[in-house]
Amino acid sequence: MAKNFNGQRLREARLYNGLSINDLADILGVTKQAISQYETQNVTPEFEKMRIITEKLNFPSSYFFQEDIYEVNAKTTYFRALLSANKNARLQQQIKLKHLAIIYQVLNKYLEFPALNIPKIEYKNELDFEQIALDLRNYWEIGEKPIDNISHLLERNGIIVASYPVNQDNIDAYSQKINVEDQDRYIIVLSNDKNLAARSNFDAAHELGHILLHDWNIDLEELSREDFKQQEREANYFAAAFLLPKNAFLRDISLYPRDLKYYIELKKKWKVSISAMLIRANRLGVITDNQYQYLMKQMAINNWRKREPLDDILIKQEPVLLNKSIEILLQNKIFNAKEFMEELAENKLSMKPEEVEMLLNLDKGKLYYENTIDVSADIIKIKSFYNKCNNKRDDNDKY
Repeated sequence: MAKNFNGQRLREARLYNGLSINDLADILGVTKQAISQYETQNVTPEFEKMRIITEKLNFPSSYFFQEDIYEVNAKTTYFRALLSANKNARLQQQIKLKHLAIIYQVLNKYLEFPALNIPKIEYKNELDFEQIALDLRNYWEIGEKPIDNISHLLERNGIIVASYPVNQDNIDAYSQKINVEDQDRYIIVLSNDKNLAARSNFDAAHELGHILLHDWNIDLEELSREDFKQQEREANYFAAAFLLPKNAFLRDISLYPRDLKYYIELKKKWKVSISAMLIRANRLGVITDNQYQYLMKQMAINNWRKREPLDDILIKQEPVLLNKSIEILLQNKIFNAKEFMEELAENKLSMKPEEVEMLLNLDKGKLYYENTIDVSADIIKIKSFYNKCNNKRDDNDKY
């Protein structure tokens, strides 16, 4: 525990909640210069201001008096829809991911997670997305069949997948590489704001594309706009090839490639959006550019661009690894809820139970506990006269 107020923690909590310095200044009724002093000079807020901070930012007061936040050796964070998301929105998600990473580090002390199982992709010139996707399918032994649950597939192969509210319309998913106990790990976060199964499946495959294809030691802020867009295109090309393997998809799509109603049937099978299948069909040469444009116009006329058929029916498959890890620890009495939260605090991460539940997609109340005194037999004893009376009772008495 740090003895003094830690301004870096205030900055972390502010960004976690998506607040600017001005926003927090308004909440506390102070100047933005005062907030800067809190954050950069470790000036301790007055008691009443501290009370408001803990209440509005939803972090326990101990969080702000701990040492600087953990190091997870995080590398680049790839965002789906980065160009349309402002810097503060990206920072908010990076801070959430940072907190999630330390929770994973704590869980990793007690549980053996699946080892990272990703083949090394080697290429000389241009990327062959069809071959890379096929090689990965063969490596994971899934052939060319539809992927019913991509989250579970990723988790089985050592990729950590989380699903929680991003609260940003222009951020659908993001991923980050971290190092835990000298081992590389990848974390993919999928927004569950829209809860669209087909879209989420593509988002997961898109982030998998970044994991396989791109450099995790670069600063994306330094990339040119065109370089960034190229990386996004490459991730999309891979995702389409992985979710809709060329030969199997060609056999299906070639029957009625210009009939939108047929795409609805294919969506049931492949769990991929109609718009993504149209792009794939065009890229494979099954429909021409003019046919593709016509079908996309029909999508707009039918109001399918934002909400497609089956979006309300297909069930989004949630990741389970982090969720089940808590269940295992609780059921095997490695921790109770209170002890687990205390373990996080000992690892420099004091948090409110509801925030941990959100990050791990746990049922509300799973980590709830009351700060009550444990009255146990080693503190108080049953009076001897009661024992004597008890011995006189009939064995069948209920009391």
